[in-house]
Amino acid sequence: MSKKAIPTFAWFIPLAPLALACAIYFGEFQSSTFLFINRFTQLLPDTLWAWLTFLGNGWGVFALAFPLLLLAPRMLTAGIFAGGIAALASTVLKGFFNLPRPAGILTNGSFYRIGEALLYKAFPSGHTLTAFAIVSAFYFSVAKEKRAPFMSLFLPAALVGLSRSAVGAHWLTDVLGGAGVGIWCGMLGALAANQFPENQLGPRKIWTHLIALGGVIAIYAHLTQIMDLELNLPLQYLSIAIVAFTLVFYIKAQFTQAPRKAE
Repeated sequence: MSKKAIPTFAWFIPLAPLALACAIYFGEFQSSTFLFINRFTQLLPDTLWAWLTFLGNGWGVFALAFPLLLLAPRMLTAGIFAGGIAALASTVLKGFFNLPRPAGILTNGSFYRIGEALLYKAFPSGHTLTAFAIVSAFYFSVAKEKRAPFMSLFLPAALVGLSRSAVGAHWLTDVLGGAGVGIWCGMLGALAANQFPENQLGPRKIWTHLIALGGVIAIYAHLTQIMDLELNLPLQYLSIAIVAFTLVFYIKAQFTQAPRKAE
C-alpha cells in the first residue's frame, strides 16, 4: 500500500457530522443550537470571528498558504485541487437545497450578526467546507508517518465553522454539513495531487508557473475586493505581502542553478 494512501475507514468519518446535522435538523433543534452558539461566541471580540471566517475564504486561505509553492508544492497542489472541488460541491449543494439562513427565518434583533444579512442558500456552509477541504488535502497529501502534526490543523478548521454561526451567517447544521463534505473534497484533492510526478513540481515547471500566476491574481483580488467583512482588511494586506514576498523568491529561483546530481 502506498505511503500516501487514504485508509478505507477515513472515507466514513464525514458521515458522523452529517448524521449529527440530520439529527439536529429533523429533531427541530435548528434554532436553539444556533442561538446558543451565537450568544456564547459574543464573549469574544468580533475581529476574532471575522478573521477566522477569512480562513474559510478561498482567496484568503490560498494567499496564506502560498509559501508552500516553494516549501511543499505537492501540499499546495492538493489544497488547490481540494479548493476547486469544494467550490463546485458548495455551489451544487447550495443550489439543490436552497435552504434559508438564520436571517431569513429569525426576527431581526433576535441574534447577533456581523456584516450584511444573508438570507438564502444556507446548506452547506461554504467557508466551513473550504476550510475542511484544504486541511484534509494537506493532511492526506503527506506520507502516513508524517501526518500526525497536521491533525492539529483540523482545530482552526472547526473554529472557522464556529465563526459562521458567530457572525450570524449559518446554522450549526450548515457547519456540520460543510465539515463532512469538505473532508471528502480534501481527500479527492489529495488523491489527485498525489498523482503528480515529483519532477513536475519544481519551481521551473509549467504547473508551478500556473500557481504563481494564481498568486498574482490573488493579489489583485485582495486589492479590489473585501473578503467577507471589512474587519478582514488587515488580513488582506498581510495576504498581499505574503504572496508578493513568496513571488520574489520564486522569481529568484528561476535564475538559480539547480545542483547537479553526482554521477
